[in-house]
Amino acid sequence: MLIRIRSRDGLERLQINNPNTTISQLKTLIESQLQIPIHNQTLSTHQSLLIAKSPSEIAQFTDMSNPQTLISSLNITHGSIIYLAYEGERTVAGPKIRPAGSFGKKMTMDDLIAKQMRIVRQENPNCEMVSFDRDAANGFQSYVNESLVFAVKRGGFMYGTVSDEGKVEVDFIYEPPQQGTEDDLMLLRDPDEEKIVEAIALGLGMRKVGFIFTQTIGQTKKEYTLSNREVLQAVELQGESDLKEWVTVVVKLEGNEDGVADVHFEAFQMSDLCVKLFKDGWFETEVSVDADPKLSKMKKDVVVGGKDTKEVDNDFFLVVVKIFDHQGPLSSSFPVENRNTMISMRTLKTHLDRTKNLPFVKRISDFHLLLLLGRFLDVNSDVPALAGCVRANATIPEGYQILIDSMAASG
Repeated sequence: MLIRIRSRDGLERLQINNPNTTISQLKTLIESQLQIPIHNQTLSTHQSLLIAKSPSEIAQFTDMSNPQTLISSLNITHGSIIYLAYEGERTVAGPKIRPAGSFGKKMTMDDLIAKQMRIVRQENPNCEMVSFDRDAANGFQSYVNESLVFAVKRGGFMYGTVSDEGKVEVDFIYEPPQQGTEDDLMLLRDPDEEKIVEAIALGLGMRKVGFIFTQTIGQTKKEYTLSNREVLQAVELQGESDLKEWVTVVVKLEGNEDGVADVHFEAFQMSDLCVKLFKDGWFETEVSVDADPKLSKMKKDVVVGGKDTKEVDNDFFLVVVKIFDHQGPLSSSFPVENRNTMISMRTLKTHLDRTKNLPFVKRISDFHLLLLLGRFLDVNSDVPALAGCVRANATIPEGYQILIDSMAASG
């Protein structure tokens, strides 16, 4: 039977004659057919092995560590994919036959550049880590989990701060108008609304630091970390920013050992090479319906693992970022924009009544509330001034208090 071995070099095939092959015998076949020494091999049925970086992370993949285990007991059959991590370098055999008529063929400068474009992994991210405000993260995932039940995709822009050491802190998530399906997410961006968001961020001393989106239950059954469509969207948004610490976060359901689905956050940066290739127009940006979602298609040949190809495994473009959490300066109790819930002045009044025992600045220390107020205030002066009071935890000027109370009363 044939099984497929996916490594950092792409997808290769391995011939196995005995269905009762053990893992030890499988490693021997990999050594003989793919020239990777047995002691350098780590095998797993879990795709996330390919994005593990450190030896300690790789060592956590133990499902194929027992040399006496039969591969049939792991449901490995004809056509199955096994993931392989290995140390060191090797030369991957390419085609040995020169195509007819290629001898002496003239090459353009673009051809020469393409032949030299090697796709390699970026080992370290440009940011130290990303930390989420617990309430902001929970508000995003709980809506997707409880209201959308991970049936359609949802996304948002993350705002916060970046330290001199490259630590990204996310303190609020803005969810633009959008339309999600099982496999695709269309952001229907509103420039006027985003101008208010940027004014609030300015007053709070924050900035846009990344993009967050969900994968659906249907997607989690497929063998990829990010799909080709998700790579295109993520690299486009990262390319729009001048922030080298920009982070992309995916939220999805994963089954635990007890068979219960848990919500997981995974953080990445698109590699510097990925961003450069996108900006230089190398990516095919139209994805056909029958395209393999695990592969990104290039307009010209690139070199991956010694092979010329127009299809690149998406994992080559991902750089893993560590995730932490913290308690940020804002609350997250006001209804979130652009969801199915109508937000009105009555919503504002209900919120202010519920928090009337707090200082006024605390009652409005919520990004989603400030966004509602920003629709009725001067975006160049009032919005950043009000957000600045929230940032400093200062007394809100009486004029603003009277204005906000009157707006609430109108509901």
